[in-house]
Amino acid sequence: MITLFHAGYDVIKEPDVHNGRKNADFGQGFYTTDNKEFAMRWAREQKGKEVIVNHYELDESTLLVKELKRDKEWFEYIFSNRRVKPDVFGEYDVIIGPIANDTIYDTFGIITSGFLSDEEAMKLLMVGPCSRQIVLKTVKAAEALKFISSEVLSSEQIRAGALEHEKENALFQAEFARVMKEMDEDS
Repeated sequence: MITLFHAGYDVIKEPDVHNGRKNADFGQGFYTTDNKEFAMRWAREQKGKEVIVNHYELDESTLLVKELKRDKEWFEYIFSNRRVKPDVFGEYDVIIGPIANDTIYDTFGIITSGFLSDEEAMKLLMVGPCSRQIVLKTVKAAEALKFISSEVLSSEQIRAGALEHEKENALFQAEFARVMKEMDEDS
């Protein structure tokens, strides 16, 4: 069993794996994390809506699971999904791996423009925290997910999470700038 969390604006007892963006890191699916604090850091207030963290248990024993590390395979998979190419891991029920940070779309745009090589972009994408996402890709995976509970976050919890996210992002930006400078000096 894996304990999972999903932050959003609704109590989701039965997730729809066909809902959501097709150009997300691991393609279309139901995105979760095994770290409640991480889920809370990504929660954002929206006027007139409650912010909810849903809590689940996933029985992965009968599922085909693909676990990715922050490496070339991960990079190529995300790059392909961001460009909405066919899912090379379409036979898997669940994909587990690092979250690409928010600058990944810009990084891939820079690759496409020819400004960065794949190797340089990969070096940049290895910078920063390595939080995990667990994405349910199939109906079979969604059926193996058991809803446990939901929690409405207070404004204080959301602000505290946003503050942690800002701190993490500031450290990431500094490290990103350092790696960019090193790459510039090497060329």
